[in-house]
Amino acid sequence: MERPKQFEEHRWVGDKRTQIVYDVDQLEDETLIAELMASGRYLCFGPDTLAEARNRGYRPFKGNGHGSA
Repeated sequence: MERPKQFEEHRWVGDKRTQIVYDVDQLEDETLIAELMASGRYLCFGPDTLAEARNRGYRPFKGNGHGSA
């Protein structure tokens, strides 16, 4: 998947509504990120790592997009 324009330099994008973080480089379903960008409830992390996202309380995306398989 191509990275969203706002996040060209970021691999990890978080959803503030669900506390889920998405690996944009590995995500197959582009509609998840498109909906997130439309909502305006997203955030990036500095440094741009999964460890930093977890440090802020975010869980990695699994299965259906809600943090569960």
